[in-house]
Amino acid sequence: GTRRRGLNVRSPCHSSWLLGELVARSARDGRDLIVDMEAGLEHLSRGTGRHVSRFIAVLEPYYRSMETVRRIVDLSRELGISDGEGVTNTHRNDDDRGVMRAYCEAHALQVIGEIPYDVALLDAERAARPPIDFAPDCPAVQAIRTLAGHLAS
Repeated sequence: GTRRRGLNVRSPCHSSWLLGELVARSARDGRDLIVDMEAGLEHLSRGTGRHVSRFIAVLEPYYRSMETVRRIVDLSRELGISDGEGVTNTHRNDDDRGVMRAYCEAHALQVIGEIPYDVALLDAERAARPPIDFAPDCPAVQAIRTLAGHLAS
């Protein structure tokens, strides 16, 4: 990585520090900030969550995804972040949706959005275009618009 003032600017520690500073500055300025973090606990365990007041966990209908969300919920609560919500993602049928809804309910996460599996998202990725431009009326994009409206209100 590139060195500046003795720091490796590509290191995971520096990235976590930078993200933490951005979140802290937004909190001090009274601004809302939405951060899309990679799945897992590294950012929260490194203290990025110390200025977070709310988290949204995205679940997919398989065990590893839901187990990661459970660990994120537990760690978030340990850090004092009690306001958690869930978004179900890539559900293919009512069984998938039901499993994820039940999981959220069991872990006190209110479901605020449901994004269905949609082949249009794969097609947009292959075409290297944003889904909102590629297929603006597809079910997944419509669900994401609804979720965005909820988050903005």
